Amino acid sequence: MPLTSRQRPLYEVKANLFKGLAHPFRIRILELLAAAPEVSVADLQSETGLEASHLSQHLAVLRRHRLVESERRASHVYYRLADPRVAELLAVARALLVTVLRSDLDLLADARALPPLAEPAS
Repeated sequence: MPLTSRQRPLYEVKANLFKGLAHPFRIRILELLAAAPEVSVADLQSETGLEASHLSQHLAVLRRHRLVESERRASHVYYRLADPRVAELLAVARALLVTVLRSDLDLLADARALPPLAEPAS
């Protein structure tokens, strides 16, 4: 069933949410924010090892997709998750990752148990 003209924008918003998540450093930033009520930009930079300009770009993407909120206090900027369900989403993604890796290990063990191949003729 094709998307209707009313449904398409909703699916685009949903796809953009996943685009906001689609970078390893953005996932790490969100994990850091999920572990505390708020985190300063300085602490995020220290924890991620990112240059200030790169961290700023990732935070801008997360803000644009409404995954984080920021607040300036004096000369410091603090970030927090825009919605606590982002932390739940990260927990589900981690559980899926463990499942995928576990099945990959099973496949690797199965591959190692295959009969040996004959040596190629020279």
